[in-house]
Amino acid sequence: MNKKKLHVKTGDTVKVIAGDERGKTGRITAVDREKQRVTIEGLNLVTKHTKPSAQNPQGGIQKVEAPIHASNVALVDPKSGETTKTARRKNSEGKSERYSKKTGEVI
Repeated sequence: MNKKKLHVKTGDTVKVIAGDERGKTGRITAVDREKQRVTIEGLNLVTKHTKPSAQNPQGGIQKVEAPIHASNVALVDPKSGETTKTARRKNSEGKSERYSKKTGEVI
């Protein structure tokens, strides 16, 4: 599979636009470009049953954040606080940069 660049990256604040967590916002903690999935802090929690091990001698049930497909999240503009689409363009030094399609400002 190709490692395509996504419209979001680690550290971005995003709003979930589809699925069980629709309408909630959070910060991205991990991005899997291969599978086009993002993990968001405190969202899409699933229960994971863990066997006792050396690190966790008790074992038990834990809540773990599961990844969400990148197409189901929208970037929240840090300045305005609204969701926005992003695009890429070259700046004056010829380096690629992300910008907001709503405002035209660099994100």
